[in-house]
Amino acid sequence: MRMLKAWWLVPVLLVAASSGVAPLEVDQRGAQAVEALPARLTDQDFWRLSADLSEPNGFFRSENLVSNEHTFQYVVPALARAARSGGVYLGVAPDQNFTYLIATRPSMAFIVDIRRGNLLEHLMYKAIVELSADRAEFLSRLFARKRPAGLPENATPRDLFQAFDQMATTEDLYRQNVNEIEAQLTKTHGFPLSAEDLQQLEGIYFSFFWDGPDIRYSSFPASFGVRGFGGGRGGGFGGNFPSYEELMLQTDMDGVNRSYLASEENFRWLKRFEEKNLLVPVVGNFAGPKALRAVGRYIRDHGSVVTAFYVSNVEQYLFQDSLFDEFARNVATLPLDGNSVFIRSVSTRFGYRGGGIGPDGRASALDPMRTFVRDFLAGKITTYFDVNARSK
Repeated sequence: MRMLKAWWLVPVLLVAASSGVAPLEVDQRGAQAVEALPARLTDQDFWRLSADLSEPNGFFRSENLVSNEHTFQYVVPALARAARSGGVYLGVAPDQNFTYLIATRPSMAFIVDIRRGNLLEHLMYKAIVELSADRAEFLSRLFARKRPAGLPENATPRDLFQAFDQMATTEDLYRQNVNEIEAQLTKTHGFPLSAEDLQQLEGIYFSFFWDGPDIRYSSFPASFGVRGFGGGRGGGFGGNFPSYEELMLQTDMDGVNRSYLASEENFRWLKRFEEKNLLVPVVGNFAGPKALRAVGRYIRDHGSVVTAFYVSNVEQYLFQDSLFDEFARNVATLPLDGNSVFIRSVSTRFGYRGGGIGPDGRASALDPMRTFVRDFLAGKITTYFDVNARSK
């Protein structure tokens, strides 16, 4: 047991007082005894925590099965320097978070997304990662393709994908993998997934099977049941979106691949993290009344802080829906320290003037979270332009 002092409240309350903005709803209990973050969650605690922190399923205009951010690895070296290890990582959307987890090495992570489908996709990834001994087995299970022979342990991501691109998929392997994924979640872990959950999860997995390594942001899942084999793939949004394979072949600005598939060491770290039930998916609106605040309360009650928060470009949509202030006020209740950072996808169209810009005019960038809270309370963040311009 150790003591936690409410030091993190001081900047928020001082800034609120000096700016004339009423202080936000914060925990006033002061110093108290707290339990440290768990080294491992039981299956029951994992499921209970996910359910208790979640809000009702919401709507977003796309399913986001795969990232569309060309430059997501560019920010990894700066992220690794900025965010201290330990603490708690927050994120949104699917597996791009895995690469950021490896860079920051948190003690625990919460992925908060408005779509229950994202929670189910993370459960799919969890099962596949846990069932796979190495990267090659992971890709074999993810795309329902036979494992190529002769791949060495030190194979590069390019070696892996060049080999898997030559392998065919089969319905038998697909069915076998679906059964093993569902058994891992419902029998090994005992998660009480509903029939609707399992149907949607299979629809998500079918998209990876059907499109293979070419799956991209513009691919639509078979969310309401699996299409018949031989049917066409879903339509898309168009645009210059990278495929899963292209994302895994990307590098930082020095040409170093830092993804979770860059090495067996990276994959083994992720596998251990998943096996300990330390990545908890949560359904929640960033501007909602419960999820983010409840996650923050859990972190604070366990004597920790948010080290990094990957928000992608969600703030763009929050501004469009006039919900940004609610989100910022939620962020102001999170336990932070001087190293806590946002990870954003920002745009030159909306004020970003930094480097590392991708072919779509977007870039990955960081923003200190404490400074963000201070400036929001001081009335300095009122447009999406302001959010982009402050990101570096």
